[in-house]
Amino acid sequence: MSDNGQQPLPTPRLKERYQREIVPAMMKEFGYQNSLQVPRLLKISVNIGLGEALQNSKAIEAATGDLAIMTGQRPVITKARRSIAVYKLREGMPIGAMVTLRSNRMWDFLDRLINVVLPRQRDFQGISPDSFDGRGNYSLGLREQLVFPEIDYDKIDKVRGLELTIVTTAKTDEEARRLLALMDMPFKRS
Repeated sequence: MSDNGQQPLPTPRLKERYQREIVPAMMKEFGYQNSLQVPRLLKISVNIGLGEALQNSKAIEAATGDLAIMTGQRPVITKARRSIAVYKLREGMPIGAMVTLRSNRMWDFLDRLINVVLPRQRDFQGISPDSFDGRGNYSLGLREQLVFPEIDYDKIDKVRGLELTIVTTAKTDEEARRLLALMDMPFKRS
């Protein structure tokens, strides 16, 4: 028991697996001298862009509700940085919602993403192994929020896509790709 009388939260199973299996495998494969050299996950950013919010003010509420259910964390509303007359967009208008997951929530979310969400996509063949940014971070887009089992089909007003960015400490894309592959990320075979 901790000082405040509550049970400590259990370690997420993907984090345990990372510490027990993945770190030693990466040390052997890449020749790291120290376990702290092994790339690790820093954060996962989940983002929904809402161009429709200009016409429909309820879209922001619906998207933030969906994002909160998917991630277990309250989203931040993103606002336009500058005005763009062609899109009738003014600086400061709400145009999206995002959540940044860290520590145990991040590990739980990634575990659910790999084992539940991605396989639920229609005609799923795997995710692209080429969506790295050159610095070891991976971005992935999902076409609809319905692939998350927490989202109730009857309560959504519109199908929205979302973008995920997995930020790692890897120095190269090769290291990050191997890290995610060892976590069973379903990359397409080339």
